Amino acid sequence: MDSPLIESPVGVMAVLVAVVSFWFWLEKKSQWKIFNYLPPLIFIYATPVFLSNGGLIPFENAAYDFLRHYGLPIFICLMLIKVDVLGAIRIMGKGVFVMLIGSIGVVLGGVLAYALGQSLSTPESFLVHFPLPEDSWKTFGTLSGSWIGGTGNMTAAHAALEGTGEHMTMAAAADQMVYLVWLPLLLGSRAFAEKFNRWMRVPANRIEMMEKAAAAHDSSEHAPKMIQLLYLALVALGFTWISLEPSRVLPPVVIAGATVISASTWLILLVTTLALAASATPIRKLPAAQPIAMAIIYVYVARIGATMDLSNASLETMGAFVLMAYVWIAIHGVFILAGAWLFRVDVHTLAIASAAYIGGAASAPIVAAHHRESLVPASILMAMIGYALGNYLAILTGRLGQLLAG
Repeated sequence: MDSPLIESPVGVMAVLVAVVSFWFWLEKKSQWKIFNYLPPLIFIYATPVFLSNGGLIPFENAAYDFLRHYGLPIFICLMLIKVDVLGAIRIMGKGVFVMLIGSIGVVLGGVLAYALGQSLSTPESFLVHFPLPEDSWKTFGTLSGSWIGGTGNMTAAHAALEGTGEHMTMAAAADQMVYLVWLPLLLGSRAFAEKFNRWMRVPANRIEMMEKAAAAHDSSEHAPKMIQLLYLALVALGFTWISLEPSRVLPPVVIAGATVISASTWLILLVTTLALAASATPIRKLPAAQPIAMAIIYVYVARIGATMDLSNASLETMGAFVLMAYVWIAIHGVFILAGAWLFRVDVHTLAIASAAYIGGAASAPIVAAHHRESLVPASILMAMIGYALGNYLAILTGRLGQLLAG
């Protein structure tokens, strides 16, 4: 294959940033309805796939290495220092337990769906033959990052599990295919609120108590000052450095012959833990962390797309994984319904809790506004809990699948 047109790391980085900027500009400028169903994330990932396979940018480049080794941990730090776990617990009350049960449903559902897919992948399968490769546990782990946290957790899990572009492609495709079915179900559940709450024996004053707690929570931010941006840079770079150095020397953890914690995994776990610890301090009040974090992660998603070689892609394998993802989301649904019944939680909280996981911070407010607008601030806090848990549980999902594969 001929050399790509753009090989300079600075030029490649400029292309990735241009792709991200273009799709967000187009979404805002055009107001096209397609973005209601396919968010810019999909196009941000897909565009570099065609640019690299078309010969404009390379599959491997120093810019990609920089984003993987430094951009990703900096993003994790900036995202997680803003998590207000205690605030979410104060507002949602028992709804937090429903979220936790829903997360168990994602982890166990992923492992069970992987096991089912593998059983159907064997030549002895008496139903259908599924072309799921043995290392598809990396795809299940990657997607669980999105379903427990969001895009950032998905990319972090993908890096921690040392996934390839093909793993990310299947995860991103399944994420959107399931989302297109699951979101309307969560929105439509409002119509059954009265019957559902009566069936679940929900306390009559639960919604009122949540609304009062949400109104009392102050999450406003002021425009950042230069010194605050410098503090933010110091925290992000410092935590990344502190996490990088041990991750290079800590020994891998091997269970049953499989490496379940590698250097990449150590890095993600260490920076996640440091950032969450910092979120309980005044560092959380530093403004502008989240928009900077999201800008970094969308460029990182573009970077993953650029490394995807279409010559290795298989539509048959992708279709099999998407089908298993529908089985997976059904298991999550059973768990979250069981949690609502166990803790007597209303349908609004149930829908928001599931949206906070499956759709992340982008979808939770949409579902909250449709169900009860006063709960929009609470929905964002619930999504933050997903961010906090996402890296840990996504890695756990992938590694459990790895152990299952033997």
